Amino acid sequence: MKVCILRGPRAEQSVIDHAIATLKARGVEGVEVQRDGPANAITPHLKDTSLIVTLGGDGTFLAGARLAAPRGIPILGVNLGRLGFLTELESTELEVGLTKFLDGAYRVEERTILQVTLTRGARRVARSIGLNEVVVDHSGEARMLRVEIDVGGQPVGVIDSDGVMVATATGSTAYALASGGPILEPTLRDLVLVPMNPFALTVRPIVFPPGQDITLSVLRGPAEMRIDGRRGRAVSTGDAVRCGSHPRRLKVVRFGPPEQFYRQLGEKLGWGRPLVPK
Repeated sequence: MKVCILRGPRAEQSVIDHAIATLKARGVEGVEVQRDGPANAITPHLKDTSLIVTLGGDGTFLAGARLAAPRGIPILGVNLGRLGFLTELESTELEVGLTKFLDGAYRVEERTILQVTLTRGARRVARSIGLNEVVVDHSGEARMLRVEIDVGGQPVGVIDSDGVMVATATGSTAYALASGGPILEPTLRDLVLVPMNPFALTVRPIVFPPGQDITLSVLRGPAEMRIDGRRGRAVSTGDAVRCGSHPRRLKVVRFGPPEQFYRQLGEKLGWGRPLVPK
């Protein structure tokens, strides 16, 4: 068995050394890789890996998710950042968490992963995956985009807005929530389309059932496409961004009960907490 530790920029070496020592005591190999390192320095370590542990904030977890999901590797998030909404443990709980995983005292929670394809005419320009969302918005110009939306071959409409976002249930509590989208229970397979500052007041978010592909065709650009907040890719007028569910779902290691999500909504996002306490 092998455990890969994906190290975020804030991770202290002492925490990593302690984790590797804990694994070695159980006869398990532990390897350390840098989150922002080149792909050819990371992917060789993922062969025969039984678990990816992310040490950092939600950004490090998102990076780990893109590595873990296509390979079917479970992922365990350890929070070293500020919010850590996606992560399962704090750094002080890492040793206990590793022990529970090795003892099989955990459950797996599956999350939908986005698969995004950018096409220009009949040519595929790019393909990528993300856990939270894909955003198509204006590339710094002070004018609205015009985007045509198609779902499963069915035209939905044309909207003028600052941009359009397609998010997973996991991403519904991130940028999509800040843009006025609904909260989805994270294990749902649905996708949510969130218009960003639409010109027409009647344009509102839509939740689509599993299996639907959402295509965003830019009728008036230029635009930029970003997945999980990463550096953008230019989208020209006439380009199309197709968003759907990746064939594999992300396997997230959890130790707490399923209703822990609702507790986190209150504790970390302040949902359901009165503005003026008693």
